[in-house]
Amino acid sequence: MSTAAPQPVTPRPAVSGTARTAVRPEAAQPQSVAVRHWSVPILLTVFTLVSLLVFALNAPAETATFRISNPSDAVVLPDLTAPTGPTAWILTAVLAAVTVVAWLLTVRGRRVPGWLAGLFALAFVAAFLVWVVGSANNTTVFLTGLIAGSFTLAVPLIFGSMAGILSERSGVVNIAIEGQLLAGAFLAAVVGSLTGSAWAGLIAAVVAGVLVSWLLAVFSIKYLVNQVIVGVVLNVLVAGLTSFLFSTVLSDNSSTLNSPPRFPQIRIPGLADIPVIGPILFDQTILGYGMYLIVGLLWFGLFRTRWGLRVRAVGEHPKAADTVGIAVNRTRYLSVLLGGAVAGMGGAFFTLVSASSFSKEMTAGQGFIALAAVIFGRWNPIGAFFAALLFGFATNMQYVLAILGTPVPSQFMAMLPYLVTVFAVAGLVGRSRGPAAAGVPYVKE
Repeated sequence: MSTAAPQPVTPRPAVSGTARTAVRPEAAQPQSVAVRHWSVPILLTVFTLVSLLVFALNAPAETATFRISNPSDAVVLPDLTAPTGPTAWILTAVLAAVTVVAWLLTVRGRRVPGWLAGLFALAFVAAFLVWVVGSANNTTVFLTGLIAGSFTLAVPLIFGSMAGILSERSGVVNIAIEGQLLAGAFLAAVVGSLTGSAWAGLIAAVVAGVLVSWLLAVFSIKYLVNQVIVGVVLNVLVAGLTSFLFSTVLSDNSSTLNSPPRFPQIRIPGLADIPVIGPILFDQTILGYGMYLIVGLLWFGLFRTRWGLRVRAVGEHPKAADTVGIAVNRTRYLSVLLGGAVAGMGGAFFTLVSASSFSKEMTAGQGFIALAAVIFGRWNPIGAFFAALLFGFATNMQYVLAILGTPVPSQFMAMLPYLVTVFAVAGLVGRSRGPAAAGVPYVKE
């Protein structure tokens, strides 16, 4: 009886998780999902339709004339004239092209770049100006003065927005910008009147802003009170206190306590005569020049220095910052106090540059507009600077429209900054993500 030899059994290699992955590589590759934000192209489409229906189809058969330079300038440029109808159609075509590009980028899951949105805003403002001036019965508008006035009106907004960036980048929401501006304006008027020195008033304004910021920092950082509530309470407190002191003290002694000196214009010879940019950059008060300096220093400090890296780390992930040895709460204290000092300078602008006395609630809600500029500028000093300029331009246009007698009510321009604020806060101008830890108190474990 013969027995068949058993066949050798070849052992099957064990298949590990790695091997299985190698067999089916498609299982290990996650599917990427592009997140599309449709708010920006939708908003651009709406404004393009407005330009088409109002500026292009309703353009008057007139010519818009803009005066660029004065006869006393070093270089006298001719007036800029533009036929209202054709110019409106060309600018509307530019708006439509930008809108199409924005839709294509969004469909592909890409973000609309900031320079493209800036080009759209510039073209829309130009179309609006041409339409407004063309509708004003051949009135000539001094374009350089319009721009320079917008810069002047934006000075307190820029100081306030820089204060907001300093606080929120460190993780403290600064709703109290309005109170810091108002306190700075009040103390600058009182101290400036008593000493007869605008510089003493400016120092007092800085001290007032720091005091309000100190209250914000103590209650929100040390006692862990809700930062939004603390900010609102401080605004109400400062408004009530300054109004009470104005009615009971300053009104009866206005010549002694409410007649501060004003900072003079510092005109740089030669440079101030350059058309357009001369009056803007080289014919300012000390606060106007300080505004440009603070914006540049803050941007450089936040994004190019070790101090700025620590401030941003504390605002994004305080626990990780604490792990590497950064004193989280001390950094927040210093940032909030520094922001208060900057806001105090903005408050001094009201009584030492813009007006010659303090009045009740003279800041008129500009602290909240400055906070909107922070969001609109995406917590970047440069972005907040241009956002504040936009609000200043809208405010200045309110006065220009009232003088020109155009079909656009001046009240529309008065409410425009607040409409832009709503758009900014709602995210309709693009997704804005603030510091991750803003508004969250840090308790060391």
